[in-house]
Amino acid sequence: MLDQSTPEFSRLRQRLPDQRWQISPQKTESAQKLAETTNLPPLINQLLINRGIETKEQAQAFLNSGDLILPSPLDDFPDLAMSLELLQWAIAPSAVPEAIAKQEKIAICGDYDADGMTSTALLLRSLRWLGAQVDYAIPSRMHEGYGINKRIIEEFHSEGVGLILTVDNGISAFEPIARARELGLKVIITDHHDIPQQLPPANAILNPKLIRESSPYRGIAGVGVAYILAVSLAQKLGQANDDILASMLELFTLGTIADLAPLTGVNRHWVKSGLQQLPKSKLAGVQALIQVSGVQGSGAKGGHGDESIQNTLREAAQGASTKFKIQNSKSLKPEDIGFRLGPRINAIGRIADPQIVIELLTTDDMGIALERAMQCEAINRQRREMCEQIEQEAIAIVETEYLASLPQDRVLVIVQPNWHHGVIGIVASRLVERYGVPVFIGTFEDEEHIRGSARGIPEFHVFDALEYCQDLLGKFGGHKAAGGFSLPSENLEGLRSRLSEFANKCLELQHLKPLLKIDTQANLNQIHYELYQQLNVLQPCGIENPDPVFWTPNVQILEQQIVGKGHLKLTVSQTLDDSPSKIKAIAWRWRDYFPLPPRLDIAYKLRENHFNGNTTIELELVGVRLPTQSHIFFASPPTPLRTTIEYNQRHYNCGIYKNGSVPELRIGYPEGKILAVELGHTIALLGTNRQEAIEVDVSQPEYNMIIQTALQALSVLSNEY
Repeated sequence: MLDQSTPEFSRLRQRLPDQRWQISPQKTESAQKLAETTNLPPLINQLLINRGIETKEQAQAFLNSGDLILPSPLDDFPDLAMSLELLQWAIAPSAVPEAIAKQEKIAICGDYDADGMTSTALLLRSLRWLGAQVDYAIPSRMHEGYGINKRIIEEFHSEGVGLILTVDNGISAFEPIARARELGLKVIITDHHDIPQQLPPANAILNPKLIRESSPYRGIAGVGVAYILAVSLAQKLGQANDDILASMLELFTLGTIADLAPLTGVNRHWVKSGLQQLPKSKLAGVQALIQVSGVQGSGAKGGHGDESIQNTLREAAQGASTKFKIQNSKSLKPEDIGFRLGPRINAIGRIADPQIVIELLTTDDMGIALERAMQCEAINRQRREMCEQIEQEAIAIVETEYLASLPQDRVLVIVQPNWHHGVIGIVASRLVERYGVPVFIGTFEDEEHIRGSARGIPEFHVFDALEYCQDLLGKFGGHKAAGGFSLPSENLEGLRSRLSEFANKCLELQHLKPLLKIDTQANLNQIHYELYQQLNVLQPCGIENPDPVFWTPNVQILEQQIVGKGHLKLTVSQTLDDSPSKIKAIAWRWRDYFPLPPRLDIAYKLRENHFNGNTTIELELVGVRLPTQSHIFFASPPTPLRTTIEYNQRHYNCGIYKNGSVPELRIGYPEGKILAVELGHTIALLGTNRQEAIEVDVSQPEYNMIIQTALQALSVLSNEY
């Protein structure tokens, strides 16, 4: 471990994550008032306020989400009644007086992502349970791309299919659906993607984007639409027993979290129940996936469970029972799916055959389930290796070819041959985290065609950017945060120039850093198991209801070392009133920032660590910055300490001065105003003099960024004394 007092450490210590910290405004009075309703400590109430929960009614609705009263889906989805009638006609014609008593073959067209595969499995299980003749198809990711196509339609027709169900796709497939109708096939579209200008000519369309905006069903993913259809059909046919409803809820939960659907409203309501149910699932595939992935059933990360798997395989081979018990039956957390189960499902769709996941989630044979789960494990390991290799290659290219021009380009466009299209979207996300700019990454399908993925930042709309370049592209699609595209390779330089033009219209230099949203400040002596348990009122956390992020100023790094594949393991300490508090921390994939400086402001989430039968609470670092508190600068340097900085292509004077006995940072703007903030505080004065100055919140990006630039420059200067 590197001695933090050495000159080598001092020279390296300025390499830190280059982030924008956005700390939520603290509403102390509102938090105290909310406590009258919640009976929770102020820290938790501040977290609720940050999530838009400020009234008694909002708090009760959020905290008691299990009591949510939902309208009938039949009232909110105009085509649901028609969909149920078409399916009833196909499954149980004898129950329809005017029908010919002969079953109709049903076919499902799914998608190769986790949402599409879980949706497909959900409908396959439920329709087979209800007695339907049903099969499925999923287009090839590499050769056909997303969505139902004419080949699949023609194939269904040749196989005697009478009714087609799309899941997680179809809303934009006008020509394939029109062809199906020409061939006399009936079509039900279930999808959740944005509505095109012209709807396809399906018999029925179920899409939450088509229903009233105030509906609690508006935020469901594709698997949510499939779940509503399957439950409604089972109820209509009088076969909605506990087993089939439980299996559908579990698959809904897997797909909703893995697809990053918002965990608010009805999603939060159903996912909360599903997470409690998953550890005791009767689905062989879910049990096998939990075992293989090492989920311990309590929100913690365990090992891979190889010995348990092998024991179960031996029992199955010896003709023993094909069921096994999950050792820990506590409720799962979204992170168990997001970081354990989901990636193993998604890996199949990215680089292998989706049939593996469909078989995993529809079989009742534990031997087959374990085989498929272990295939998921092996393929996910391969996917991780591919991502790591492509990421390192991409970083090397960026650092040598594009890094210097990023402030001018404001977008990163990187294309290389021989990268696997199925994983470049993951790499794009990692490059966004690293460089803080929108990333468009692609690979050559052949000499003449490029196929790519895009990921954005909050101030940049990916789909709008693609539309801005549509004359240069082939197919493209997406939404605000992400997208996919193809283009002739001869248009690559034109695309790079056009995207830079678009980026310069909507992005300022201050936006070109990864944004870290922070909830509230906490001291390390407040971090304990009781607080961690209290945070459970926020669960399930995910999109639009994120895990809380805390920050603590001026902590001391007592120990640090690299562990595993480039992670940092640390011990940090904070001393308040001569009483030190120490706690362990982990920083995932932070090898590049080792060693960290001896004192830092840290931002973190809380996590459970289970080791040798003991449970402790640790910090998961998500951000660090040089401290804003005074004594790191002024143990020996003279006061005032002054320098000049360049920020956003303008020059500012900055320095540390004494305001009475308190050190104060002052930044002089070119136009004569001064920003003055006591170190460690979030409220500053801005003006030409103190009497007429206004108060500003320096946790906001426009002030925080320039303050961090000034502090970093002054910290370097202080080391010279």
